Amino acid sequence: MSSLLEVTGLCKDYRMGSDSVQVLKGIDLDISAGTTTALVGASGAGKSTLLHILGALDRPSSGTVTYKGQELFTRSDRELADFRSRTIGFVFQFHHLLPEFTALENVMMPALIARRENHLAHQQARTLLTEVGLEHRLNHRPGELSGGEQQRVAIARALVMEPELLLADEPTGNLDAKTSEAIYELLVKIQKQTGISMVVVTHNERIAARMERVVRLLDGLILPCTTEDM
Repeated sequence: MSSLLEVTGLCKDYRMGSDSVQVLKGIDLDISAGTTTALVGASGAGKSTLLHILGALDRPSSGTVTYKGQELFTRSDRELADFRSRTIGFVFQFHHLLPEFTALENVMMPALIARRENHLAHQQARTLLTEVGLEHRLNHRPGELSGGEQQRVAIARALVMEPELLLADEPTGNLDAKTSEAIYELLVKIQKQTGISMVVVTHNERIAARMERVVRLLDGLILPCTTEDM
């Protein structure tokens, strides 16, 4: 499989007053196109920080991230924003839906911001909401939807620009066990149907085991893989 993302010597420091806290301490990671990867580890291990850098939401302190052989962080903030909007879909623990808009309008939003024609954005959003099982909830606002339904809307929104990479940060951390299972089944189904690359941060070992690869972080470093992680 061809490489999609390559991370070399990645470090990330944060200033805490007069002190510096090192969150990532030299990460090397390669993610192949069309694969699924779980990032696991205790709270504070650096999982979300790594995911945010992979998604160009945050810049590293040092090291490189290349996407299809092109270095990401030599680009300007505007160029990175354009890269994110067209290449990466994000799903977070909290859905971040806009409460005043319907499910359909929330899913359309990234396409409209990217200046896609309204009727095309509408058609794509309607198709995606149908695929995630919400064809009967198109005109409901987030406050009228259950937690699982809200997360399904967020997944549809993440896919509306037809990204090559889906990044999910504890996408079921706010949901009950049954709903969590349904959301992960949906993510796996979407990945198989589309061939999208997917990286998921999760504390759930059972869910992580469904991914093709498990990457374990401890104190800002990747632990050597074991046979269970292959």
